[in-house]
Amino acid sequence: MHYDAWFRDADSGTGRWELDEIIYRSPSGGLLEVAHDLEALKGRTAAGWMKLWDGRYKRTQWPFSSGVWGKKEMVLPNIPDADIVSLDEGGTNLFWAERFGRELGVKDLWVKQCGVSHTGSFKDLGMTVLVSQVNHMMKRGKHNILGVACASTGDTSAALAAYCAAAGMTSVVLLPHGKISPAQLIQPIANNSLTLALDTDFDGCMDLVQQLTEDKKLYLANSMNSLRVEGQKTVGIEIIQQFDWELPDWIFIPGGNLGNVSALYKGFEEIRELGIISRIPRIVCCQAEAANPLYLAYKSGWKEFHAITAKETQASAIRIGNPVSRTKAIKALMKHDGRVEQASEQELADATARADRTGLFNCPHTGVALAALIKFVARGEVKPTDRVVVVSTAHGLKFGNVKADYHMGKLPGIVSTYANPPVQLAADRQAVYDAVMRHMEKSFG
Repeated sequence: MHYDAWFRDADSGTGRWELDEIIYRSPSGGLLEVAHDLEALKGRTAAGWMKLWDGRYKRTQWPFSSGVWGKKEMVLPNIPDADIVSLDEGGTNLFWAERFGRELGVKDLWVKQCGVSHTGSFKDLGMTVLVSQVNHMMKRGKHNILGVACASTGDTSAALAAYCAAAGMTSVVLLPHGKISPAQLIQPIANNSLTLALDTDFDGCMDLVQQLTEDKKLYLANSMNSLRVEGQKTVGIEIIQQFDWELPDWIFIPGGNLGNVSALYKGFEEIRELGIISRIPRIVCCQAEAANPLYLAYKSGWKEFHAITAKETQASAIRIGNPVSRTKAIKALMKHDGRVEQASEQELADATARADRTGLFNCPHTGVALAALIKFVARGEVKPTDRVVVVSTAHGLKFGNVKADYHMGKLPGIVSTYANPPVQLAADRQAVYDAVMRHMEKSFG
C-alpha cells in the first residue's frame, strides 16, 4: 500500500505543497499542517494497525524501534528508511504515580516521562522528523540548504543540535542570554552547534530566526514548521498504546509555544478516523501565570488573544508571551472543549517538590501541569476514579539549579514548603546518629 503526506493550510484545510518544499506558511500567512491520505490508511483495519505498531514497539528493528518511526506510515511515509535520523526517541516510561495519586485522591494517576529521552525532553519526538526530512532533501540535492536553525528556550536547541550532529549537519541556535539553565546551554555547545546567546527573550529570538531563514539557506526548525508536530503527536498515541489501547479520561500538558497541544489533538483525531479510538480525552493545557496568554484568552471565552511580555518564571522553557502555534491550539481546544489552567510560581514550585517526594524528579514545567491537576482535583472536576495522565516534558536534571535553590530556600519570593536541605555535620558517630534519630522522630512522630 502506498501512503502519502503533504502540507496544507491548517485553517482552511485547502492547498497542497509537497514536503520537499521549503515552506512554513500558506500564501494567506496562516500556519501549515501535514495532511495524510487517510483513505489509504483506512485500507488496513484498526486491529491491523494496533497489531503492526505493537509488533514494532520497543523492538530492535531499526528504525521502527523508535516510538515515532514505529508509526512511520502516519508520520512521514514519503522518505526511505535510509534517510531517517533517529536516536531511538519515544518509548518512554508511563509512570504509575500511585503514591502521589493517593495523596491527591486520584487512584489512577500516571506521568508520561517524555524527558527520559536522548536529549532529555519531548522535543526529540518532533526533531527526528524534521531533521530526517531535511536529510532526505539534502541527499537528493533538492535545495541549497546549508544547515538548520531554531530559536529556543533550551530544549529545542538541545534536540536540534543532537540530531544535526548525528546526521552531520550544521545547526544554529538562538537563545535568550541568561534565561535558560546551564544544563540546557551546554547541550548545543557540546553537540557543536553555533550557539548564539542574544540580549532578548524567546519571542525576540523567534523574530530573528524567522528573518534569518527567509533566504532558505538555513531551514527553520521551530514548531511553526508543522513537520515537528508529526513527531510530537505520537506521544498521545503511545500513551493509549501503553494502556493496551484504552483511553485516559484526562491529559494535563504544559503549554509554551503550544505546538504540543495541537499535536496531541492531531494524533487523536487521526487515529479516531482509523477507528482505533472512539473519543478524544479531555486535554488541559497548563501555563505558568508569568507566561499565560492562552489562559487569558480562554478566560475571555476565546473572544480575543493578546500577546504578552512573559515574566520571569522557574518554568523557563514555557516563558513565551507570543506563541507561534496559538491558532492551531485554540482551534483544537475550542473544537474539543479543552481546558486551560495556570499556576503561580509558588504553586508550581510546591507541586514539583511534593511530587518529587513520591519518587518523581520533575522539571518545573511538569510542576505547572501537576499544580493545575491539584486545582482540578480540589474543585471536583477530576473525579477519584478518573484515569489521569500528566505529560512530563523534560528531565528534572536539566533544572537542577532551580530545584537546588528551592530546597536551599533561595528562590526569590517562594516559601519552600517541602524543602529538604542537606544537614552539615562533623564526621562524628554520635552526631550522625542523633541527626538520624531526629529525622525519624520528625517523620514518624
